[in-house]
Formats: sequence, structure tokens, C-alpha cells
Amino acid sequence: MHEYGLCESVLGVVEDRAAGRRVQRVKVRVGALHRVAEPAFEEAFNVVSAGTVAQDAAVDVVLVPVRMRCHACGLESETVDMYAVCSGCGSADVDTEGGDDLMLESIELEA
Repeated sequence: MHEYGLCESVLGVVEDRAAGRRVQRVKVRVGALHRVAEPAFEEAFNVVSAGTVAQDAAVDVVLVPVRMRCHACGLESETVDMYAVCSGCGSADVDTEGGDDLMLESIELEA
């Protein structure tokens, strides 16, 4: 699962920001093109954060949509579907933009 690699990257940033303080919650923005399943991401984060300041932290995943433009009908839209097809005509002949985000949005530290 590629979620482990993504979670390792996020954890590095979390540990830097936490500066040794315990982390209770992590909120991460993940683009739809990463094809992340939220339960798999949460499980991976639990595994990679074991023994760190983020052990047992809750994980909130915010899925960032892909913007797309259909070559067949010209429709511009957004989707969080992993497989971008035009919602207007069903064509797979689309240009996509964005949806490749991976960003730590916030962390909640223990009081």
C-alpha cells in the first residue's frame, strides 16, 4: 500500500511541528490522484506513528478533488473519483489539473 509512504512523509512533518509534544489529532489534505482510501491511510498512519509523539492520534483525511475538462463535450468539473471520466458525457478523454496534493493541514497537541 502506497499509503505507508505518504504517511511516513506526513509523520516527519508532524514530528517537526510537535517538537516533542504529544499529538492528539492530525488533519491531512490528500489529492484524489493519490488514490488513497481513508481507512487504509488511517491504518498506515497508526502503524508508522507507533512509538512516536503521534502514536494513537486521530487522523482526519480531507480529499482534494481533481479539476477536469472534457475534450469531447467541453464540460469543466471537479471529482474525487479515482478514475476521472466526464460526468456529462462519460468520456475518459479529459485533461486533469490538481488533485495531487499532500499537505498537513493541522495538528492538535495534547494540553
